[in-house]
Amino acid sequence: MRVVWKRHPITATEIVKALVAADPTWHPKTTRAFLNRLVQKKVLDYEPQGRVYVYEPLVTEQECRDLASESFLERVFGGSLKPMLAYFVEQRRITKKDLQELNDLLEGKTPKPTGKKRRPS
Repeated sequence: MRVVWKRHPITATEIVKALVAADPTWHPKTTRAFLNRLVQKKVLDYEPQGRVYVYEPLVTEQECRDLASESFLERVFGGSLKPMLAYFVEQRRITKKDLQELNDLLEGKTPKPTGKKRRPS
């Protein structure tokens, strides 16, 4: 989906090329089957232009992230935030800065931008 969000409108061939360039294990038939599933799920739409299919996203990246987060929380943690937060606190090192930002969020404060890129978690 990131390829489609970044480059839409985009053809199936362009999607396949971008995915294979990033990860050579992607197979064109697998990619096309995956695109069909995303169309069925109403995440993507396409317009046939001759023998070429041109794809457009039907959901934004933020909408997708929101849905995936809710689904993950429900499936893995029974919809409860507390065990999810406890798990991540126990499994990953959290800096004092991270804890302060979390505390600010819980208190309804907006965290101050630092200008620094966040480290991958």
